[in-house]
Amino acid sequence: MFCPDCGTWNRAAAARCTRCSIVLPEVSAPPFDIPEDELRELRQATGNRYTIMKRLGSGGMAHVYLARHVTIGRPLVIKVLHKMLAQEEEMRLRFRREAESAARLVHPFVCAIADMGTAGELDFLVMPYYAGGSLADLLGRQKIVPAPRAAAIGVQVACALDYAHRHGVVHRDIKPDNILFDEDGNVALTDFGIATARFHGRLTASGRAMGTPHYMSPEQAMGKLVDGRSDLYAVGLLLYEMVLGRPPFDGEDSYAVGYKHVHEVPVAPDQVNPNVPVALSSIIMKCLAKPPVDRFDRGFDLADALVGFLAGTGAAADIRAARSGRQGRITPL
Repeated sequence: MFCPDCGTWNRAAAARCTRCSIVLPEVSAPPFDIPEDELRELRQATGNRYTIMKRLGSGGMAHVYLARHVTIGRPLVIKVLHKMLAQEEEMRLRFRREAESAARLVHPFVCAIADMGTAGELDFLVMPYYAGGSLADLLGRQKIVPAPRAAAIGVQVACALDYAHRHGVVHRDIKPDNILFDEDGNVALTDFGIATARFHGRLTASGRAMGTPHYMSPEQAMGKLVDGRSDLYAVGLLLYEMVLGRPPFDGEDSYAVGYKHVHEVPVAPDQVNPNVPVALSSIIMKCLAKPPVDRFDRGFDLADALVGFLAGTGAAADIRAARSGRQGRITPL
């Protein structure tokens, strides 16, 4: 078991902690997971603040652990940068940038950063736990999201992005994995690890594309400087995938996918599937325009268009959910 005082791992039969010598409490069952070195180090690094329960999964940059705040009992998620990546200064800066970028954004549809820290080789972030999983999980379960629900998700993401853009932050990695849901289905935008912001210098040389190929704008795929309209292109890609079950472009490798973003026009969703409403398909295709000037200028503009679509469907519950993220912008319906 783990010592409740110092976090050191002790064998189940131990009466006292091998590190601090306090008497260990009795346990009625064996521990539910076998600790790894990183898990033990994380427990030691966070001390008495958090109870680290188990690993939830891993991403391209970090392992993700489920934790609980010891004092108030709040469930949390702790992201730990992969140790191999932590050896690269640029990766450590990107990881810290996520906390710095998100800390400047206080919005109901943006995932907050509760804490961050460094201990030895560990770099970690602490954030709320969202019980509803991610949009990637939702698409994995049902593949296609009904049009009203897809539009309501799009409204909330667009509202979060408008707020971020007005505060000088361009996300640059909008994808299903980075759209989380609370237990009521409300959106939380997360993972600002490669965001560009007014208060950050550029980490990479010009001409290097960063992001996820299937969800890159044409200008991002070419390694050009991007603005908020690049994020709105990615929202269009999310909407496209939600209503059709697949993104508009695929290929053998990232280069092939990026080439299609730059040079090929996607087939309109209502032409692929006549069940997709024409109004929603038009909104999606405007998001996916190649020149940024032909897209929506702001997240609020996209949100207004989606709410207009929802009003036409009579989806009152979805409209109310969408309106909750738009202080002073949505006309009462």
